[in-house]
Amino acid sequence: MTYWKYREQLSRQNKLRRSVYEALRDELDAYLIEHALIDSYNRFIEAGLEYPFVEKRELKPRARIPDVEYEHHNRFLVFFVEDAVRNVHKKYIRYFDDNKTTKENLMRFGSVQFTKKYFRNIKFFESVHFSEFLKGLLPVDYALLIQRDASLKSRNRYALSHFRVRIDWPIADAAEDMARDLRYISKDLFERGERYAEEIQKKFFEASGLPATSGGRRTAAVVGAQLLKHTGCITTTYVASSESRALYRISERGISKYILLKLGKKEAATIAEANKIKLETLLRHYAVAEENEHPIVVFQASYERTSHGRPPEDGKLRDLNPEYSWITVVGQDIIPKPGEWARSPLPHSIIYT
Repeated sequence: MTYWKYREQLSRQNKLRRSVYEALRDELDAYLIEHALIDSYNRFIEAGLEYPFVEKRELKPRARIPDVEYEHHNRFLVFFVEDAVRNVHKKYIRYFDDNKTTKENLMRFGSVQFTKKYFRNIKFFESVHFSEFLKGLLPVDYALLIQRDASLKSRNRYALSHFRVRIDWPIADAAEDMARDLRYISKDLFERGERYAEEIQKKFFEASGLPATSGGRRTAAVVGAQLLKHTGCITTTYVASSESRALYRISERGISKYILLKLGKKEAATIAEANKIKLETLLRHYAVAEENEHPIVVFQASYERTSHGRPPEDGKLRDLNPEYSWITVVGQDIIPKPGEWARSPLPHSIIYT
């Protein structure tokens, strides 16, 4: 049983809302890929530094990520919710009147780039300047919350409603919630001992494609994603990390990890040939930069949970075996650069080669 309803289970009204949400999510993907990866790359180049490309081994499930923070790499956390988050969740998701994206609240923070004429209706996704408003708030501490505007029940309008949103749910509680759903425990995280509870918490991070030693934003991301399952609707969590040099996207579809990938000359030609396009087409529509005639593209690795990371079909209580992997690679693609309209992703397997 999923925590959200499939499209065919929805009313016609909510089917329309789902369509609007998914279309806007496609736009949000493009905005955040550009800021997390392409803008970060440009910051390194402008500073006269080499960009720290992610190694293939870092894309494998349960891979370890080098413990290095890269100052010039953009980092942020965004929650995008299909419906409006209810007040009952304010106990752990800290969004109140004082961190709404109002003119008065924004002007109180010196780190927010803001002008009076810049503000009018700009927090709504339908605004032509929404992407500028979003990027202006991404560097602010904690998370951004984008949700449906509940004041207009007759419309499916989405807004960046709150900034500096804190996630205050303990990791142990989030892991316990997950383990109960997956039937590894019946009630309490520590009911089978401290060692078992520790392994459950490690698996909690693995289920979202992250190492258990992940830093603050990534930890808040996986805890927030688990908590938002209780909203009963689709939610999408985006987190960019200066340590992983990647953008993670956690949704009902699984986990995606976006990175920058530098292709060799022959590699680029082989990809073009395999997909029956010209090399010039690959360079024009997929390459976001170039170094010494080596094109740089955005690569997406997609993961989904194995049977060990999903609720058991029989619903019975089961034992945890830490050796079993909870996620597996299901897709590897070079995606078109942000703004491309007519181009599709190009399959390109690199993780196990």
